[in-house]
Amino acid sequence: MSNVQKVSEFLDKAQTFYFLTTDGDQPKGRPFGFHLIVDDKLYFGCGTFKNVYKQLSANPKVEVLALDGDKFMRYDGSVKIVKDEALTQKVREAAPQIMGLYDKNGWEMGLFYLENGHAEIRGLFDVIEEFDV
Repeated sequence: MSNVQKVSEFLDKAQTFYFLTTDGDQPKGRPFGFHLIVDDKLYFGCGTFKNVYKQLSANPKVEVLALDGDKFMRYDGSVKIVKDEALTQKVREAAPQIMGLYDKNGWEMGLFYLENGHAEIRGLFDVIEEFDV
C-alpha cells in the first residue's frame, strides 16, 4: 500500500476530517469529507467561493486532522491548486450529488492536493507511524 493510500484509508475510516488553515493570523478549521486518489495524488475539493479556498490560496500551508477511534492522523503540506477538466469529470463521477448541486448553483469546485506532505498516525501518547506523502 502506498503512503497516499494509507492517508486515504485513514480518512475513509474517519469519514469526517478537519482542514486547518489560517485567516491572516487566526487559525481556522472546518470539517471536510471528500477526497479522491487520481494518479497517486490525494485530491480534495471545495467551492472557490468559500473562505477556506481563499485562505488556502493566500497561505498554502495546511494541516488535515482525522480521528479514528483512539488514533488520530496529522497530514500537512502545501496546497497545489489544479484546474483540469478531466480531473473535474472524475470528481463528477465520484460525487455526482455534490457536483450536481454545484452545477445547479453555478458554483466552481476548486481541486487541490498537498505537495511535500508528511503524515503522522498517533495514539494518545506515541507515534504509531510517520511517513512522507
